[in-house]
Amino acid sequence: MKFTDLGLAPPLLKAIQEKGYTEPSPIQEKAIPQILKGKDVLASAQTGTGKTAGFTLPLLQLLSKQQPSGHRKVRALVLTPTRELAAQIYENVKEYSTHIDIRSTVIFGGVNQNPQISTLRRGIDVLIATPGRLLDLHNQKVLSLQHVEILVLDEADRMLDMGFQRDINKIMGYLPKKRQNLLFSATFSREIKALAQGILNQPVLVEATPENTTVDAIIQRVYKVDKGRKTDLMIKLIKEGNWTQVLVFTRTKHGANNLTKKLIKADIAGAAIHGNKSQGARTKALAGFKDGSVEVLVATDIAARGLDIPLLPHVINFELPNIPEDYVHRIGRTGRAGAKGEAISLVCIDEKTYLRDIEKVVGMRIPSEEKEGFEPDPNIKPEPVKKQGGSRRPQGNHNRSGNSSGRSGGRSRNQRR
Repeated sequence: MKFTDLGLAPPLLKAIQEKGYTEPSPIQEKAIPQILKGKDVLASAQTGTGKTAGFTLPLLQLLSKQQPSGHRKVRALVLTPTRELAAQIYENVKEYSTHIDIRSTVIFGGVNQNPQISTLRRGIDVLIATPGRLLDLHNQKVLSLQHVEILVLDEADRMLDMGFQRDINKIMGYLPKKRQNLLFSATFSREIKALAQGILNQPVLVEATPENTTVDAIIQRVYKVDKGRKTDLMIKLIKEGNWTQVLVFTRTKHGANNLTKKLIKADIAGAAIHGNKSQGARTKALAGFKDGSVEVLVATDIAARGLDIPLLPHVINFELPNIPEDYVHRIGRTGRAGAKGEAISLVCIDEKTYLRDIEKVVGMRIPSEEKEGFEPDPNIKPEPVKKQGGSRRPQGNHNRSGNSSGRSGGRSRNQRR
């Protein structure tokens, strides 16, 4: 099937062609026709499936059918959990709306709100936002949501993980009851189903796995190594393999910072990206990683969610995630667009249970080996791994993800996203 078969208008097809695409991904093929029909959609789609274009293209077509008269009002709202994901969706919307008369903008916390307010007051059609900043500006009466025709909740599972449920409920109260709703989530947990039931109206269910599944497009490997020797082994692998674009995952922000310092000390250009970093630092690190000046990007799970890094050759799990589905998200960063990618996990004795859980999720035994000179000490006894956040729900002022974007108790208004 081609994009020309999906019922998209010529201006959108032209923008798609300019981006070099001809064939839709499975999620695009399934979702676009349903959204164009005006249906509510509940979509299960992970990173790497092309889901952003799956809702962006039909959304733009539906809005462009009715040209705005007078001052533009927000007619489409895209809610997303993190700043990076919001910024990337905005870039997609801009690129695909090149040949149509649609204005869009993005708002998120961590940056000065005044430029955002200025753009909103000039009038826009599509608003991409993180929940906290959206509520802040709505409370300041900078924007109105009374004219929203299409609502998109992207990565809804992450929004719930990060404690945005209350914010989402508030936002729903500001929207008109008659609207089209699109909910995208990597998982269909009980909480997601409950959220969908409260928002969606007779939704069409759309499911798609990444074009490159974890099994056939990604080489997965486990290196058994003692916890205290992980850094040395990772540096050896990077230098011996002459790897120049490596995404490394740690479980904590503190761990990401420490590891980055050790990489730099070993003459490897590294940078960390996590919620405690300023927006400017995060943007700079990501830009450096894309242009090659940063060889290794060290990230926490939530900070890396939604990062658009095409053809990433190497992902290293410096620490295994305590939630097995996060492993799938992590390694989904590699092996895209038909290119073979490699996902390496450095596993110490403390993480054996996590590895077993991950293997159940991916449906295979991941090949493991020991690197000469880094064989684990058989006398070391396992210790319980301190889980980041302990569960899928933030508790008190603690955020599981290692990203400061989570909604938790006791946060002031100007801290909100």
